[in-house]
Amino acid sequence: MRKYIVSILGRPNVGKSTLFNRLCRKRMAIVDFEAGITRDRKYEDVEWNGKVFKLIDTGGIVYDSGDPMDKNIMHQALLAVDESDLIIFMVDAQTGTTDLDQAIAKILFPHRDKVMLVANKADSEKLEWEVYDFLQLGFGDAFAISASHGRNTGDFLDELVIRIPDTMDAGVEVKSENTRIAVVGKPNVGKSSIVNLLLGSEKQIVTDIPGTTRDSIDTPFRYHGKEYVLVDTAGLRRKKKVTYGVEYFSTMRTIEAVDRCDIVVLVLTSDEEISTQDLKIASYAQRKMKEILIVYNKWDLVEKDSATTGKYITELHYQMPFLQYAPVIFISAKTSQRIHRLMEMVVQIEDESQKRIPTSELNRFMETVIARRPPTHPSGKHVRIYYITQAAVKPPIFVFFCNTPALITENYRKFINNQLREVFAFSGVTIKLIFKGRKEGVSEDERS
Repeated sequence: MRKYIVSILGRPNVGKSTLFNRLCRKRMAIVDFEAGITRDRKYEDVEWNGKVFKLIDTGGIVYDSGDPMDKNIMHQALLAVDESDLIIFMVDAQTGTTDLDQAIAKILFPHRDKVMLVANKADSEKLEWEVYDFLQLGFGDAFAISASHGRNTGDFLDELVIRIPDTMDAGVEVKSENTRIAVVGKPNVGKSSIVNLLLGSEKQIVTDIPGTTRDSIDTPFRYHGKEYVLVDTAGLRRKKKVTYGVEYFSTMRTIEAVDRCDIVVLVLTSDEEISTQDLKIASYAQRKMKEILIVYNKWDLVEKDSATTGKYITELHYQMPFLQYAPVIFISAKTSQRIHRLMEMVVQIEDESQKRIPTSELNRFMETVIARRPPTHPSGKHVRIYYITQAAVKPPIFVFFCNTPALITENYRKFINNQLREVFAFSGVTIKLIFKGRKEGVSEDERS
């Protein structure tokens, strides 16, 4: 049984994102006193009384506006209407019916059978009595709630679930193991354009204005019969340019997206130098043991010869020596040049992350490595590695049993890491080395 899709629509600043956060029981959408903060659609599962449905938060609809951004927001909201089984049409109980509410009501009226009118900001019993003003919108009685205070939200959810009786039972749902792909990078490198090409639809707002995408948008899709989830994150900005408020939360959500994804697609732009922020997010992803793919976008803007790609990769490895194992592809989202290579590389990286090397093969490898270059320590103390085994995949973890882990020098750890990659590849995958004392039970970690 599928999950029903419920979307929240309304004019700006009526409290849509506040309700979204209240129902999701966590701070997922950006909430700010500035109107018009939510720009794209945002999805999250909500559970109530054993039922699960998918909730969509949308940007505020500004009707008949000449602003291109407002037109894009309205377009996204209308896409949500088409996707939804139930529409929460939100109005402001304190303000009453406005001309914009009436204009939105005309847009929604053809879908009136799946519209639930909700009057937010009814913080008192007196305000609840005033919601009858909204009868003129043509959707019957408005359900009075206060999303910020939680007033009547339980009763509201009871009514909502009644309207979608066949939605999935919470106990039936199987936890998704789908690979999550976070598309990250600084503003205006073409992340949303890349996501749109992969999805085959305009799920994100794309403009020439840097930083258009503020929230991280999770979108499920299929590639060659396998389920994936794309996360298009807010454009990263240098911290000195991030003011507390909308940009602050957007930057935090980018970090959160990296935390909860499996594969990081770091988008660089071919017509600009690698920035400090690019370095920081790449370093963060590597520290968090994420699989990593480097994508140079806007390749159509570069004058090329046979040595151009080599020069870019050399410079990349000079700037990010810790990511020499990450595959690099050159694309143009504008012309769709080599866009198909992105998911091909994602599949390859995913396969690499799940690769398991037999213990016997690993120990033959280790014998060869030690014979060529045995471990030593400046103190002259005897260093011995007994054997090696792979403890896990996604990410691959290798445990080295030795006499004294502290005697394994940093240089030797890097040497072993390089040898592992030379023999077994693990392209795009961060691997973890654990050195453990056979008797003492002491261990030390190394990520690379």
